[in-house]
Amino acid sequence: MDQNEDPRELERKIEQATRIASRVTDQTTYQRLTAWVEELRQKLRQRLAARRTKEEIRARAHELSVQQGRPVGRDLEFWLQAESELRERGSE
Repeated sequence: MDQNEDPRELERKIEQATRIASRVTDQTTYQRLTAWVEELRQKLRQRLAARRTKEEIRARAHELSVQQGRPVGRDLEFWLQAESELRERGSE
């Protein structure tokens, strides 16, 4: 599965597999489909968490830039500082 798969596409696959599983009478096939649905749900949770983290980093990097007077050419520095701050906050 593509690491950059759109969450909407994952949601579509979950809905489709759930619909199919509800009509399947073979127990083995049903179990495989439901296991796949759970795998898709886990991937969806991971994608959404990664998106939230990226948005938090972007917002914090912007705050840092504004605090420093929005200097040109220091975007990466602010991004890395924001990542570090959020990582430290997450490990507390």
